[in-house]
Amino acid sequence: MSSNASSSKPGKLVLDQARLDAAKQSLDQGAVTPDLGRWREDIVQLLNDALATELVCVLRYKRHHFTATGLESPAIAEEFLVHATEEQAHADKIAQRIVQLGGEPDLNPDSLTRRSHADYDEALDLHAMIRANLVAERVAIEAYTQMIELIGGKDPTTRRLIEQILEQEQEHADELSDWMTKAK
Repeated sequence: MSSNASSSKPGKLVLDQARLDAAKQSLDQGAVTPDLGRWREDIVQLLNDALATELVCVLRYKRHHFTATGLESPAIAEEFLVHATEEQAHADKIAQRIVQLGGEPDLNPDSLTRRSHADYDEALDLHAMIRANLVAERVAIEAYTQMIELIGGKDPTTRRLIEQILEQEQEHADELSDWMTKAK
């Protein structure tokens, strides 16, 4: 319960009626209630940077999928494609949330790499590809962890979305870490 919630006696949770009444106003804002509205622009900016990161990751994984060579490469290349598909799903969910918040997803290709937290990589060595993807996943994990802390209770829906994406990014990092030891 928010710190704005009132309580008539210690230990009792009671909804804040003023906030409920405020939610009845500005219906043109859709799901953006007044309390969330204060943080909307900041959250949309965080999400647009995360969107850029996901799209750069899609492109990096796709490049690695198509250019991976060597004895271990067929299986790992297929996993790169799986990761690319999952990163694209993350990007789609983030873009949908930006629109729900009344923002516009920034898909401008000219600024993707500049806004991305992770780097694009053109490595041709399979071990270097795995390493670059692991670094990117670790950066994404850190970025999403910080976003969760920043958003906190300000926007529970966005926080839950980011938590779900974070869980999958952690799975990717674990897989890549395993591949690094196998590819040596």
